Amino acid sequence: MERVTHFYRPAEGHGLLHDPFNSIVGFSSIGHKDTVANLEVTGEFVWNLVSRDLAEAMNETSTMDRVDEWERAGLEAAASVVVAPPRVAAAPVSFECKVTQIVRLADQDGGEVDAWMTFGEVVGVHIDEQFLVDGIYDTALARPLLRAGGPSAYYEVGERLDLRRPR
Repeated sequence: MERVTHFYRPAEGHGLLHDPFNSIVGFSSIGHKDTVANLEVTGEFVWNLVSRDLAEAMNETSTMDRVDEWERAGLEAAASVVVAPPRVAAAPVSFECKVTQIVRLADQDGGEVDAWMTFGEVVGVHIDEQFLVDGIYDTALARPLLRAGGPSAYYEVGERLDLRRPR
């Protein structure tokens, strides 16, 4: 079954009651891996939210083997609208991004370390409409996973806590 997504270009407005993201996306890589090399060449990437349902597939894509990660993980690709790289069809949220910076990180003395931080501007957003409740993206409903450090620790977002900002 094809997912129905709410798509928008941030520069044109989101059309929802509440903006679901900040306009800058960043991720890191320990080591100058294929992902960083590809970003340097293409200048584009897609960030896909990992839900609990995608945990095992996501883990399969972390292999250091030189294999087709889509095939290895059993993931279906979906065409992007603004950028060339495909997105994960089953992801509850996907951000199409243009690279703005790739930064090699440094230690406290200014010496380069083998770690890279990539920043990108989000130019297209796909949100599975089943996670939009009254025009607002419901984070917990999508069951996203959060990386919690170490080689294998992840947490599923659980209970919602609403804190109203003071006036």
